[in-house]
Amino acid sequence: MQKTVVEVAAGLIYRDGRYLIGRRKPGAHLAGFWEFPGGKKEAGESFTECLRRELFEELRIRIGCPIPYQIVRHEYPDTIVELHFFRCEIEQGDAVPVGCEEIRWVLPEEFQQFAFPPADDAVIESLRRDAIGVSP
Repeated sequence: MQKTVVEVAAGLIYRDGRYLIGRRKPGAHLAGFWEFPGGKKEAGESFTECLRRELFEELRIRIGCPIPYQIVRHEYPDTIVELHFFRCEIEQGDAVPVGCEEIRWVLPEEFQQFAFPPADDAVIESLRRDAIGVSP
């Protein structure tokens, strides 16, 4: 049986050296895990449009121009997730946890204190390297 590929846009929302992360609500897929905000791309939607829509729905914020950062493809037992990560900054609004249980602004060196889904491991490692100025 061929696995479904789920395309996701995620925002690496940056401010004052910290990134915004959100905790998935109880009952959601991967409930309790922390993640970079975003969501599934809908048919006919670009990744940028998806990211803008999801960040407004989840956090009530509007972002500036998102900059592509990294694409991660991760295989779970039942599905394949293709995550398109974008660097972005809040242009309008203050983030509030509408679509997630809670939010936090964290430094890259604090990421290990939070449980993220396995699909986020590669981007977390890249962000930590970027923060300390080490080439991959």
